[in-house]
Amino acid sequence: MTDNSINNQEKNKVHYERLYAGYNVENIITWLGNLDHFLRSARAVETSWNALYRNDLKNRLEGKKVLEMGCGDCVNAAIMAGLGAEVYANDIADASGLIIEKLNSRVNFEHPIKFISGDFLKNNLEAKQFDFIIGKAFLHHLTIPEEQQFLRETARLLKATGEARFFEPAVNSKLLDEIRWMIPLKGRPSKLQKSKFREWKKNDPHPERSFSSRHYQKAGSRFFYKIEIIPVGILERFSRLFSWGERRNRFKRWAFRNEILLPQCIQKAGARSQLIKYQFPIND
Repeated sequence: MTDNSINNQEKNKVHYERLYAGYNVENIITWLGNLDHFLRSARAVETSWNALYRNDLKNRLEGKKVLEMGCGDCVNAAIMAGLGAEVYANDIADASGLIIEKLNSRVNFEHPIKFISGDFLKNNLEAKQFDFIIGKAFLHHLTIPEEQQFLRETARLLKATGEARFFEPAVNSKLLDEIRWMIPLKGRPSKLQKSKFREWKKNDPHPERSFSSRHYQKAGSRFFYKIEIIPVGILERFSRLFSWGERRNRFKRWAFRNEILLPQCIQKAGARSQLIKYQFPIND
């Protein structure tokens, strides 16, 4: 592993240990109490849930063996376990393991969630055992060399009939990307605020790398025979023009329903996010 990759892992670990320290699981437990309502609501207005659970993933998880890379706050790991999947969850932050311990002690999952701590590339798991491998906003935290190693490991662990799903940001238009950086967000200054932006960038856990659909197509072609990339958010991205509340959510629901009617090439060019599906692993 290169020095850049080691530094990136250390930066991510520090950031996410701090972010998830002392995480309160009460919301997760409440959501598990009414899974159908939670997923229906989340998919209607949240881009990551809308994309990741497309193609009836919800009803395909029961009884399946699933691995989640970068489980973070463990919400998705808990939802998948609540849907009847046997979930293995990994994160570089030990704080995620503490969240899983709390969840397992409070929730009677059919299969308690198994936490895999630390560097995932040292997992020692048996090959070809997972029906699904999931990454919810995970790959973009990796450097390109790291990503290649993780995709190789994904192909090793996935069953021949399995499916890997990664929800990631999409940057297929340089113009839209430049505009995006100029608009300040909570916790992130505008690129036009040069000194503040430079300081923010220094502490940002995301490495400089490509987020284009073409990149993920090429990266996956080394390890998988079948690749499908679904663009998401060309209309939903404009929800940021609305303040938080029902009006914004109403726009998001409209956007998700209608953006799929646009030509694929237009969706791809303007997508805010993407669902990357890899199938039929190429094993040496």
